[in-house]
Amino acid sequence: MTVVETSPMLELLGGFIQELREAGIPVSLSENIDAMEAVQHIPLEDREALKYALAATLVKHTSHWRAFETLFEVYFSLRGAEYSLDEDAMDALSEMGDMDFSEEQGDGDQPGQGGGDGLTPEELAEMLFQALMKGDQAMMRAIARQAVKRFAGMEPGRPVGGTYYLYRTLRNLDLDGVLERLMDQSEEDAPDGLTPLEERLERDEYEHRIDELRKEIEAEIRRRLVADRGVEAMAKTLRKPLPEDVDFMHASREEMTNLRKAIYPLTRKLAVRLARKRRHLRRGQLDFRRTVRSSLSYGGVPAEPKFRHPRPAKPEIFVIADISGSVAAFARFTLHLVYAISGQFSKVRAFVFIDGLDEVTSYFEGVDDIVEAVHRVNTEADVVWVDGHSDYGHAFEVFWDNYGREIGPKTSVMILGDARNNYHASQAWIIKEIEKKARNVFWLNPEPRSYWDTGDSIVGEYGAHCTGTFEVRNLRQLEGFVDNLA
Repeated sequence: MTVVETSPMLELLGGFIQELREAGIPVSLSENIDAMEAVQHIPLEDREALKYALAATLVKHTSHWRAFETLFEVYFSLRGAEYSLDEDAMDALSEMGDMDFSEEQGDGDQPGQGGGDGLTPEELAEMLFQALMKGDQAMMRAIARQAVKRFAGMEPGRPVGGTYYLYRTLRNLDLDGVLERLMDQSEEDAPDGLTPLEERLERDEYEHRIDELRKEIEAEIRRRLVADRGVEAMAKTLRKPLPEDVDFMHASREEMTNLRKAIYPLTRKLAVRLARKRRHLRRGQLDFRRTVRSSLSYGGVPAEPKFRHPRPAKPEIFVIADISGSVAAFARFTLHLVYAISGQFSKVRAFVFIDGLDEVTSYFEGVDDIVEAVHRVNTEADVVWVDGHSDYGHAFEVFWDNYGREIGPKTSVMILGDARNNYHASQAWIIKEIEKKARNVFWLNPEPRSYWDTGDSIVGEYGAHCTGTFEVRNLRQLEGFVDNLA
């Protein structure tokens, strides 16, 4: 394979890697070189081999797989002659209902569009049913192409996302109705009927096949959009944030699920990092006697100063979290993270508030499932004083009166919230007093920094008395902050 022959492929691969970086997937120069090397040892016409060769060299975390797969399908989508129905699918379609697609295809059919244009909706629905019943992959691919062509209503240059086309196609196919028909047919075919277990297995199998069909439809829509709008435009349109870059305050239900999955490996990594950093954070005081003894080998010159090995104490952590609706998700994930790495601290105490404040440390003691503890925090904590609207000033007053004396020089205080105080009194003097007694006072704000001190936000007033104020909108930023706790 010559350089001239591979240059278009290398150019496409270069664009693909750049798009991975834009999506947030870290790809180093050495990994780039590994990918370039890998594609020279596989048949380029084999998309599956290409996909997994690139994944092996470029993807380092399971949470990045979905973003990689989406971009791969865009950059290496089927084009040109691959757009038409393959011979196996055409044969399968011809056998269904004794139909001959070669005869049905009219003179007006365009090359690459495949057959099936003359089918009635009822005939297409019957073929869909038979394909799902038999698990015929070639047939499902053919039906997916025909369904998108017939039902999606795609028009060149139309600024509509793929989700809209997918919805139109699936609505016309009525897959829920097809599933029930498949189950009825299975019941009829069973001599003695289906047992509950057999019924469950049958349903799971058909749901899996329907999901495969849905993926084929998504791929077909994606290919047509790429052909219409170009690779770069579609990659930008379909680009989704990685779990670690999802905004806590605006995450969808699916993104929340992915966040919960991503936080477990993150906690293990951060625990190791904190332990390592604490061991090597300081070299300790100069050991004069050892330094003099060592200098004898250099003629009395202290070329290698010796230091006493420090015994750094684990810090105490006090977490004070606003759990009102606007920032509840942020507080939930931060509490989850802090308690998951609680072994790196001598003590962790948690306090939550809205306009009243309550200590919830006991909710986390002796529990195996931190998610359950966090759920109890959100449902059982006594945090409403008057009207259930955030009142930072009153909550800080309650904290200072009841727990302020327990803050000491080993205590790091983390305050979680957007500091939107609904125009109540700030009582910022309390944060100033806490900062005098504590080792550190950190304020973590889930809002973009550009929103700070706008409207009823008074984070600047509080931040003037904090060791540091941090924008923490996602897991990546939360991970970056944790180093400050060592």
